[in-house]
Amino acid sequence: MALQVTDANFEELLNSGKPMVLDFWAEWCGPCRMVAPIIDELAVEYEGRVNIGKMDVDSNDDVVGQFGIRNIPTVLFFKDGKMVDKQVGAAAKAAFVEKIEKLL
Repeated sequence: MALQVTDANFEELLNSGKPMVLDFWAEWCGPCRMVAPIIDELAVEYEGRVNIGKMDVDSNDDVVGQFGIRNIPTVLFFKDGKMVDKQVGAAAKAAFVEKIEKLL
């Protein structure tokens, strides 16, 4: 299961020494519901190697604003505390795997 990321724990997870994948979503977003099971599967498959989490855009204004998230789902990919890639909109699991593998 993906980590629940908030404004409060974002920096801690980002600076944990592991790459991070962060899915920005909202309950009311249809495409977000398509991506959610993929993110959960990836969290299990990469457990211990990559922090994979979800952030509700309606509850976390600080981080959403920091990265200028305007469309959801948006998935950001971080390595060494810096954003290195992103996926805007729904995508196939293979697209996410390819981006995660580049982080490792």
